[in-house]
Amino acid sequence: MSDQMREGHKGTGLGAMTPDGCAVEVYSRLPVMGEPDVIAGVAPAGAHILELGSGVGRMTHPLLERGFTVTAVDECAEMLERVRGARTVCSPIEELDLGERFDVVLLASFLVHTGDIEERRALLRTCLRHVGDDGFVLIQREGEDYHTNVPRERVDPSGFTVRIVSAEPVGDGVNSVRAEYVFPDATWTQTFQARPLTREQFEEALGEVGLRVDRYLTEDRIWVKAVPVG
Repeated sequence: MSDQMREGHKGTGLGAMTPDGCAVEVYSRLPVMGEPDVIAGVAPAGAHILELGSGVGRMTHPLLERGFTVTAVDECAEMLERVRGARTVCSPIEELDLGERFDVVLLASFLVHTGDIEERRALLRTCLRHVGDDGFVLIQREGEDYHTNVPRERVDPSGFTVRIVSAEPVGDGVNSVRAEYVFPDATWTQTFQARPLTREQFEEALGEVGLRVDRYLTEDRIWVKAVPVG
């Protein structure tokens, strides 16, 4: 266990767990998808990127390979031990204040959907605090059917299965989501709380902290380029 588990979060399986129930070993095994291509498609060549919630470096490493400079931030030391080639900072995102500005601030992994509204505001304020005058924030949202299209699963060609088992309301617009990661040699589960956000609610959340949508980068509106208001 890396730290005290957050209320409403739980992880099961072998190895270290983050406070929100993520298993370090699982994230070391999961392949990177198309996220680095989305980021590289909009970030300036050679940009300095602040990656908030980097985990083991699934996106960090491909971004480094594309010529970006990355500062990887995560609250789990065991996650950061697996990051190679990037500056690492072990800190809760909402408390981070490096006194620096970056070309791109990256808030991926659906962190903007945290069930705690004050935590969400703190995450977004960290983004705003670290983005340069000519920079922007890249945010990864949940798909619009993530909490309704359940149960669902994806079988990876390499032979493991990621399954979203359930998304049950727990009050105040928050759902308790249970995920399973089934590999041939082991199974891990994660239970976490997430708040579905409509497009309007998401844009309102950005506005609360002084950010606005510049444009949606993907047709499903999962990837968003945001900039400071004004």
